This record gives sequence, structure tokens and C-alpha cells, in this order.
Amino acid sequence: MTTVADALTLTTLSRIVTQKLNTPELRDVWVVGETSDVATRGGHCYMELLEKDDAGTTLAKARANIWRNTWYVLASKFSNATGKVLESGMKVRVKVTAEYHALYGFKLTINDIDPAYTIGDAVRRRNEILARLTAEGVINDNRNLPINLPVQNIAIISAPGAAGYGDFVNQLLTNRLRLRFNIRLFEAVMQGERVPSTVMAALDRIAGDGTPWDIVVIIRGGGATSDMEAFDNYELANHVAQFPIPVIVGIGHERDTTVLDWVGRRVKTPTAAAEWLIASATSCLEQLHALAKSLQTGVAELVAGCNEQLSRLETALEFAPSRALDRASNRLRQDAMLLADISNRVINPRKSRLEALENRLATVAPFTIEKQRARLDSLGRMLQLLSPEATLRRGYSITRLNGVAVTDASTVKPGDTLVTTLAGGNITSTVN
Repeated sequence: MTTVADALTLTTLSRIVTQKLNTPELRDVWVVGETSDVATRGGHCYMELLEKDDAGTTLAKARANIWRNTWYVLASKFSNATGKVLESGMKVRVKVTAEYHALYGFKLTINDIDPAYTIGDAVRRRNEILARLTAEGVINDNRNLPINLPVQNIAIISAPGAAGYGDFVNQLLTNRLRLRFNIRLFEAVMQGERVPSTVMAALDRIAGDGTPWDIVVIIRGGGATSDMEAFDNYELANHVAQFPIPVIVGIGHERDTTVLDWVGRRVKTPTAAAEWLIASATSCLEQLHALAKSLQTGVAELVAGCNEQLSRLETALEFAPSRALDRASNRLRQDAMLLADISNRVINPRKSRLEALENRLATVAPFTIEKQRARLDSLGRMLQLLSPEATLRRGYSITRLNGVAVTDASTVKPGDTLVTTLAGGNITSTVN
């Protein structure tokens, strides 16, 4: 049985633990974790470092602090490298020394920080989003949409009081060529956690607005690099990628890059977005001027050609009647010569043939007529011999029933009236 004398005091136990921790293996070692509850008090920085699994469950945590002198150096180092302020929710790689204190317990003292790890983590998240959009086949959908030129109807997504929005509008509406643009602001929050939801809501309002917008411009002025993280959002990037109107993205400074720059058409800054729109409209205007000049030149050349042709026709018209008469006279002479030639070659031989036929006809006609007359006389005598009257005179008769000659006795019945024609008259009889 353990007695009170056998038990260690808490101070003794703490001293033992402190001695055990005070080893080279636990001094200035690099660890990775996620920051939580970051706060500064009295010039010192306090936080917790967490280790989480893929599901977000905390597997381990430890209190950590950066003492004032070290914090001043590390805060400047981290901000200059990442453009961000160290805050909760960041993945960090820090050099720590493990310590144990009898009153304050176990803690880690941070002596150094690796900004490249935090930058790499942001890049990793961005690359994961881009890889997902690529796998889904939508990453280039919006960028491949044709832009209707000239761009005149412009929907703007920005915060109304933002300096970037003011620069964009001022640059666009005060262009030296006085090009006119129809613009409308669709308000959205451009910093913080509400960026994705409000920008997507603005896109939905534009899609349902009914105005034939040529282009959508998402603009935000420069700021801390951490302010740009809100635009590295999958849902927002997917919304922009599949939006049916071309989207121009002018967010931050030239050095700033977000996922939206890969799914829309990226310009460096809000001012650069205005310059791009002005340049595209200027290009269209120059093309129009070139076409007008070409049309003017073409019309001038056509008119000059017509005037030259009219001058030539006017000169030719003075001599045209006499030339036409000369050509007609020559044509008539040629036709007369042709007609004379035809007369000699065609008409004269045929005339000679007709004269020969006339002489022959005078000789042959009387003989032919006499021969035909004799033939007609012979046919007339034969016709008289074969006529019904001649037959009747030879003793024959014709019996008719109702005007039709009777050739078969079976066709006559008692009571029929017959008419018999003789050479010397008719006999009417009734059949008994």
C-alpha cells in the first residue's frame, strides 16, 4: 500500500517532466499544423496549433506563443513573403521548442516560421480547384465564348464604394474618343467570407435581368494577398466557368492571381479592364473608319470611271449617226450584191427550166387532154350500160318494201305493201 510519504509532489513531478523535455531532440524542431485562436497581447502572439485529419477532426493540439521580439521579426517576414497577416485557419510550418512549466503546463515556443509552406498550401488548394474544373470539362467554357464587338452593354460586379470600381468607371467613361458605354453595377461583397455567395447572386441577377449584356466585368482593387483567397472558391469558379455571358476578371494588382483568372478572361487590374474595353471599341471604330474610307475611295473611282466613259460616249455620239449610216449603206450594198449573185446562181437557172417546161406543156397538153376525153367517153358508155335504168329496159324489175329492195322472200309477211319498179313505171301490190 502506497503511503503519503511515497507520493511525489506536483512540483517534483513538474521538475521531472521539465528535465525530460529539456533535450536537444525537442528544441528548435520543425512542425506543421493549423493555427487557431491567434491573438496578440502585450506585443506577444498567442495561438493554438492543431492537427486535423481529412474529415476535419482534431487529432492533436498544443498551446504556442511567439515572444514579442521574435514576433516582430516573424510577423514582418511572413507578411512580406505571403502578403498576408498570420491569422487563424492557416496551414503553417514553424520551428518550436517544447517546454513545460509547473504553473502554465505544456506549451510550444515558436522561434521561426516558413512562409513558403503557407504559400504552397494556398497554391495547392488553387491547383486542386483547377484540376477539378478541368476534369469536369468546364474550365474553358466561359473563356471560349465569343465576345460581341463592339462591347457596349457592360454588367459590373463590384462593391459600390470600392476604389477599383471608381477607377474603372472613371477610366471607361472619360475616354479620349468619347466612346459611349451602357454600364450597370450589380453589387457584391468583395472581401471576406461572403464574397463567393454575393458574387454568384450578382451573376444570377445579371442572367435573369433580360438586358442583352455583351460582357460581365468582375473588378476589385488591390489589397492584402489574403483578401484574394475568397476568390479561390470552387463553387464561385464553377459558376463563372459555366456562365453564358463572357466574363472579364480584373481583381487586385498585377501580381495577384486567383482561380477566377483561369476560368474568365484575366486583365491585370480594374483600370486595365477599362482599357481593354476601350481598346476593343477603338479597334471596331478604326475598322469602321477604314471601311468608310475604302467605300469612299471605291465610289470615287467608280464615279471617275463613269465620267470617263460618258466623255468617251459623248465624243463618239457626235460621229455615231454618220457612222451608222455608212455601216447601213455598206450592208445594203453587200445585200444587193448577194441578191444579184443569188439571182444569177438560183433564179436564172430555175427561170430557164420553167421556160422549157412551158414549151413542153404546149406540145403535150392537147394530146393528153384528147386522150383523157376519149377515156371519159368510154367510161360514160360503160356507165350507161351498167345503170339501173338500162337493166330495167332489159326486162328486169326492182321490188321494194318500205323503200328497201327485197332480196329474200322470207323478209316479207302477209299484209306488207310492195312497190315494184319497171322500166315503164311502178306497180304497188299487197302480200296475201
